[in-house]
Order: sequence, then C-alpha cells, then structure tokens
Amino acid sequence: MSFWAKMFGVRNPPHAMPSASVQSSTGGTVIATPQDLEAALRDGDVSDSGQQVTPDKAMRVAAVYACVRIISGAIATLPFQIKRRVDDRTRESVTDIEIWRVISREPNKWQTPSQFRRMLQAHLLLRGNGYAAITRSGNRILELIPLHPDRVELRQKDDLSLEYLWTRPNGGRVIFKQSDVFHLVGLTLDGVRGVTPITYARETIGLSLAQERHGAVQFKNGLNVGGTLTTEKHLGPEGRENIRAAMDEYRSDGDRAGKWMVLEDGLKAEGMSITAEDAQWIESRKFTRSDIAMFFGVPPHMIGDTEKSTSWGSGIEQQSIGFVAYTLEDHLTMWEEASNRDLLPDGDADAGTYFRFNRAALVKGDIKTRWETHVKAMQWGALSPNEVRALEDMNPREGGDIYYDPPNTAGDKTYTGDGDEPPKTP
Repeated sequence: MSFWAKMFGVRNPPHAMPSASVQSSTGGTVIATPQDLEAALRDGDVSDSGQQVTPDKAMRVAAVYACVRIISGAIATLPFQIKRRVDDRTRESVTDIEIWRVISREPNKWQTPSQFRRMLQAHLLLRGNGYAAITRSGNRILELIPLHPDRVELRQKDDLSLEYLWTRPNGGRVIFKQSDVFHLVGLTLDGVRGVTPITYARETIGLSLAQERHGAVQFKNGLNVGGTLTTEKHLGPEGRENIRAAMDEYRSDGDRAGKWMVLEDGLKAEGMSITAEDAQWIESRKFTRSDIAMFFGVPPHMIGDTEKSTSWGSGIEQQSIGFVAYTLEDHLTMWEEASNRDLLPDGDADAGTYFRFNRAALVKGDIKTRWETHVKAMQWGALSPNEVRALEDMNPREGGDIYYDPPNTAGDKTYTGDGDEPPKTP
C-alpha cells in the first residue's frame, strides 16, 4: 500500500489528494471524552441566553465575522519570506530550499499560499488551533495538507511529545507524530492546546445571536409585540381565529400590511407596541459588538463601530498602531516560530535560516507615510535608492546602490557598500 493510502485511506496518487482531504465547514465532531459526548448530545454549547454557540454559528454574528476576516486577511496578505544569516550583520533572502516553493508558491495542489494561511488563521481564531499534515519525501517537504481542528484529537504522551489523532471523513483514523504536523497554537493555558475567544465569549456571542433573532422577529411582526381587540359581543372559536388571522396579515408583511383596518361588530383595537429604542435593543447590540471586538483584540473602528471615536485624527491612527503592535504582532510571531520549528530541517535551522513576515508591507496602503519612511531611510544611510525601489517592486536604476551620509556626518563622498570604509567626519 502506498504512502498516501496508508496516511489518508485513498488509493489515488498525490495529485488527487484534495478530494480526500477537503472537509465540510463544520469538519464533524470527534468524541474522545465524556464531556465531548455530553456536549454532542446537547447539540453544542448553549449559552445562558438560550442560544447554541458554535464556531460556525458565531460567524453569523457580524462582529465575529469582521474580526476573523480582518486578522486572517492580514496574515494571508503579508509577504512571508525565508531569510538566512550570512554573518552577524548581513541577511539574505533564501529561495534555494524546497520549503520556499511550498510556503510561497504551492502549499498543496488546490490552495494558494494566501488561501492556506487565511484558512489556518481562521481555524486558530475560531477553534484555538490550526493543523496541517506535513508530507515529505526524505527530508524534502512536498505539501502541507490542512486538517480541520474538529477532526483532530491532540494528545501528550508520557515522554511529553505530542501525537495527533485525525479522523478521516470516512471514519477511519490516522495517528500523526509531532514531526509530521504543522501546529499553530494561540493563547494556551496548558502549554499544549490553544484556547479560542469563542469559548470565553460564549455569553456575549450568545447574547448577540439572541438579539439578532429578537430583532428579526420584531421586524417580521411590524415592531409590535401585539395588541387587543375587544367587543361586547360573544365570538366563537372560529370567529376568533378568523379575526386573529386577519390581524396577523396586517402586522407581518401580508398583502394588507400598512393599510387601514376596517373593524366590524363593535370591535375596538388597542395596541401594546414597544419599539426597539424603548427596549434598549439598539444600545445592547452596540455593547455586544464592542465586547466581541475586545475579545479578538480588534479596534472597534475597524469593524465599523465609530460612534464613540472620531473617524479622523490621531485617535483612529493610534488605535490602528495598537492593533498592529498588540494583536497582529502576536499572530505574526506565532506563525514565524511555528514555521521555524516544524518546517525547517535541523541543518537549515542551524545554518541561520528562519521565516520572517515583511512587516513593512503593513503601510502599503498609506503612500504618504510609506514614502516619508523611505526618504528618511535614505537620508540616514539605512537604505540605498535601489533598495527602496526593490521594496516598491521597481527595477533598479544605474548608480542607485549608493548609501548617503547622514546629515550630521556629511562628507565629500558616499559609501557604496562595496567594502570601502565610509567617509570619516573631519
């Protein structure tokens, strides 16, 4: 039996792997403990609001979807590079190892690099862990096959190493060694498994789901909780049902909704309306939206909540800087360290090879800030014009490899970076 048949229970060659490894959005449920069985019998985790809160249902909340989209999109679109330390001061880009092709061109046969990173980051945010099986030929990494976290059971053995029990879509099980899995772990309380904001924000997300359901019902019923019809005459069961059906058609988008009612037999109508404003429904939704953004570490203005902060000036700018420094940097470092640990052979790691996100791309959208940074870097001799052009994906120009003297050490010549000593200040 081939490697692919042993590992994934298929008889197809590697290029047919997508059909065997693509799973549904829910991924299924692995029941390994009595607690898992209880949760499955209860059909998921139910919050005090009465709403079942699962990762997939949480994504129906606009604030949750926005937070996951923003963080995953940033991870997916930032350039993910491989660097090598030439000496204590020099770094060079690495493209001559197999993992560069996998991480930068083709992680597997059906996903682009951005799709792969976006998917694993979304898994991490919604389920606390991101998994991908590493397929090798000798020491060469051929592919990274994403594994849905709902189908993976993580266990720590007596020797403290990890193993991963993956349940295939057909019900079969495969045990992966620690060295055969690329594992992303976010915030963890036991040092092994990651936790997800969905677990600890269950009540907030459940409240948001309940509010959305309440609002939908209210709009369906014309924003009225009901009313009374009174008459001095006696109505039989059939008469009451006919009147109730007619009134419901007025209230819930029937053909006569919004038109004048004609009441017969001395009927008098008295409404018991309650608006969304009176019930503080709108205010409650605003609070849950801000709380969800706080759980994910996303500034409220990035998910459209700008009511309590101006859309102009330094307030929004500082919030965006804080998002990069305190939220996004955490995820970038996690990806880099996990990639260094799981994807680099020991020889390359010992030779000073490492993964690195190009954080300079975070300011790509702000052309004014970007070019001001370039100008300062050239003025102080940190970058040459051609290095700036390379950052902007432009071809080098003749004579563009010079490094200008800093303003306080201006001399008669410039340092070309070819090994000559830089000019000394008189």
